[in-house]
Amino acid sequence: MIKVTLKSGLICALLLGIGAINFSASIPDEGMFPLSELSRAGLKKAGLKISEKDIYNPGQVGLVDALVQVSGCTGSFVSPNGLIITNHHCAFSAVQLASSPEFNYLKNGFVANSTTQEIEAKGLTIRITESYEDVSSAILGSVATVTDPIERINSINKKRAEIARQAEAVDPTIKAEVSEMFIGKSYVLFRYKTIEDVRLVYVPRQDIGEFGGETDNWVWPRHTGDFSFLRAYVAPDGSSATYAKENIPYKPKKHLKINPLGISENDFVFILGYPGRTFRHRPAQYMEYQQRFLLPYTADLYDFQNQQMSRAGKNDLTTELALATRIKRNANVLKNYRGKLKGLHNLDLVAEKRKEDEALAKFIDNKTELKSRYGTLMNDIDAHYATVFDVAQKELWFNNMYSSTSLLKIANAINSFKSAILKQNGLRAQEEVFALNIEQVKKHLDAIYGSYNLTVDKQIGQRMIEDAYQFKGSNRMQYFEKKNFPTKQDASDYFVTALDKSKLNNKDLLYSTVLKDIASLKNYSDELLTIQQELDAELTAFNEEQKRREGVLNRLMGDYVAVKEQFQAKNFIPDANSTLRLTFGKIQGYSPVDATYMKPFTTVKGLIEKGNSGLPDFEYPESIKSTWLAKNFGAYAKKDLQDVPVNILYNMDTTGGNSGSPIMNAYGELIGVNFDRSYDATINDFAWNEHYSRSIGVDIRYVLWIADKIDNAQFILKEMGI
Repeated sequence: MIKVTLKSGLICALLLGIGAINFSASIPDEGMFPLSELSRAGLKKAGLKISEKDIYNPGQVGLVDALVQVSGCTGSFVSPNGLIITNHHCAFSAVQLASSPEFNYLKNGFVANSTTQEIEAKGLTIRITESYEDVSSAILGSVATVTDPIERINSINKKRAEIARQAEAVDPTIKAEVSEMFIGKSYVLFRYKTIEDVRLVYVPRQDIGEFGGETDNWVWPRHTGDFSFLRAYVAPDGSSATYAKENIPYKPKKHLKINPLGISENDFVFILGYPGRTFRHRPAQYMEYQQRFLLPYTADLYDFQNQQMSRAGKNDLTTELALATRIKRNANVLKNYRGKLKGLHNLDLVAEKRKEDEALAKFIDNKTELKSRYGTLMNDIDAHYATVFDVAQKELWFNNMYSSTSLLKIANAINSFKSAILKQNGLRAQEEVFALNIEQVKKHLDAIYGSYNLTVDKQIGQRMIEDAYQFKGSNRMQYFEKKNFPTKQDASDYFVTALDKSKLNNKDLLYSTVLKDIASLKNYSDELLTIQQELDAELTAFNEEQKRREGVLNRLMGDYVAVKEQFQAKNFIPDANSTLRLTFGKIQGYSPVDATYMKPFTTVKGLIEKGNSGLPDFEYPESIKSTWLAKNFGAYAKKDLQDVPVNILYNMDTTGGNSGSPIMNAYGELIGVNFDRSYDATINDFAWNEHYSRSIGVDIRYVLWIADKIDNAQFILKEMGI
């Protein structure tokens, strides 16, 4: 078991040097490098001017120590006083929660001219990776003799949780997680420092931070000021603490230097960040599942949900603000998924993967030692996915059931709380459980009610029930068999009526009656709670079968990657899994279609030209136009453009989770912030190619120009040493 404790603070998934967790024997085709690969990645040859050890060096402070995870995004420290730069959309939910019709920070932006004016960024946390160790042998050793799929996956998950608990017992100040680097093959224990007190410092107004809206989302050319500034706070003794006035700014071991001169076309650049999930080491059937089931179903459902939420908030600002984060997340996912569908069809990726898998099957069949061990592998994979396809509709419905209908999620919380109480032996024990947990339950419910609207719930709930009612064969649900509704309309009417009549549809009423005391909770029941129990019972049984399949897949994918590495004569880079990675490349345009070339810089002039269209998504502050017309560019203009550059394009390998990642030049200086990919590059999660995979960032010169000339946030520039 390889163990590495990194005293320098922020580090990565993997260690550089002798004794490292080694995933590759040669330079790989893709670019999401664990830091263990830096010595083989060819960074110096590509254009890096600093030493690789300046990026990461065990026991020493490096650029990695400036990196943080901001909830599901990446950020970086840019001052010695805990100042963090990330994306506007990464802070969006916190800005939404801080906003009200009276103080609409979402629309108007927020600027704190001193630390005393900074406000709590509710829901955001900062994670700093402190150490890691390879625990693959311990995990896999625990299932070496296990053949039952359910027992296998249960044992793996149990061992992962046990190892994490042991790490936290040794050091109660950290949060431990065991990440799966390859399914069924390799596992790494990560120890994280968590900072719970995060505050909003500077967020540009919505028509800057979201300029282009959904029209431009996943599109190039882009003109979006997708940046924001946060600050990390800790207790006076330096320990992690929840929001409190006496807390002080966190002092990072490293912060990035800003280079206000920016970057030029074909210059070397690199990114450090926490990419979320990629699925490049999967067989053809996985791609087919995405193409036939998951991507189209989810995109269509989210599109429908957003139509209902947009309609509900159209003439009600309070409702609009409450639903804003959910709408934004849905819109981002559905456009991403439709981009993936386009990429899958354009590349004919399923057919390409089939060819690869057929060649792999022949490779196995032609080698006696491989045939004896992996002879049934490809047939077993095919059989596994046949069962997955058979119940794909039901699986996707269950996966979206609670996220679609807030009241069903609330009913689940109430039923679970009630069940936990009733399991206790005696009234006194029940009262203790109620008293100990009631505030935590309310806190959980508050978060759900924050984006709840009854009209929306009824519209989406009706759609969900009608969809499920029409499932046939293996997808047919027992709930509808038992209820025996004559038509889908009868089924949806029954559900909508249950929503209407439940006390759960009003938070104040629920708190003042049902959750008033233990007797009220125990005595309350309604049709919605019954429906949730019935659906959840079926979901629980379905999940057991899914767990069995997960156990089968765990073993199959471990073998699949192992034999494919032999077939291709190289070890693969692990798929992204929210652990720190490095990617590098150049500032570079591309040709998405015949006879076109997309340049890698956009300008304020282009932003104004888009604004002339009159479309709502292209509205922008008048101060931008007046400042631009006056040629008041300050020191932020790019000479060859004779304008302030807004967004940049590059051929680095990124995915979800890289939002907010710092873009650095050859000297490790910050020159931009990553926020998106081009529409053709949404396929990155499944396959990466230099010809079409392009990512998009906001140029640091635009960030500085907006802060200086538009929002009068000069204090930000001063703190960052500009």
